[in-house]
Amino acid sequence: MKPIRLLLLDDHILFRDGLRRLLASEPDFETVAECGTPEEALEALARSAIDLVLLDFELEDDTGTRFIAAATAAGYKGKILMVTAGMEPPDVSVARKLGISGIFLKHDPPASLLEAIRTVAGGGVWMDPKATPPTAAGTGIKSGTRTTHLTPREEKVLRCIFEGLSNKEMAYQLGVSLSSVKATLQHLFDKMGVRTRGQLVLKAIERSLESARER
Repeated sequence: MKPIRLLLLDDHILFRDGLRRLLASEPDFETVAECGTPEEALEALARSAIDLVLLDFELEDDTGTRFIAAATAAGYKGKILMVTAGMEPPDVSVARKLGISGIFLKHDPPASLLEAIRTVAGGGVWMDPKATPPTAAGTGIKSGTRTTHLTPREEKVLRCIFEGLSNKEMAYQLGVSLSSVKATLQHLFDKMGVRTRGQLVLKAIERSLESARER
């Protein structure tokens, strides 16, 4: 039987090393690449056939969801299992829309991770209940529709974008982590149906004009 070919993407070297050792103890796993940045991982995907990516959400200067979008655009058709310390509900929603096959929380037992990998590689889904966001009814977002209602945090981030602030400058001004800013930006992109900051600004201007006409 062919082994499950894995790619590890996590910016913590010690965690990657421990994970690689764990996987090496299983005869049905083959770790093809071990990467610390999305750029390295995308290069590895271009070089080798990968069945499953084990992906951390919080990367040093990026998020796992951005990597998923880039990998999909580059033609990757394998499975993705998020292996993370935790994700906010909006991030989980975005990741699921991007087609991940599961979320495994790092504090769960190693034996459960092996089970999760085999489940996902076999075509199943592994969603840790502690990582599953509330239903659409509980968030004020109607299922199957796109909302333009913004939270106070999203409004603040949008104002910062208008001011031309970088992600790091926004994090400092708002008193939040860089990963939180990135997550909010990703949720704004998803809500507005855009892919870039420029498109987001144009969409926000259109929204303001529509509101003004209604008044």
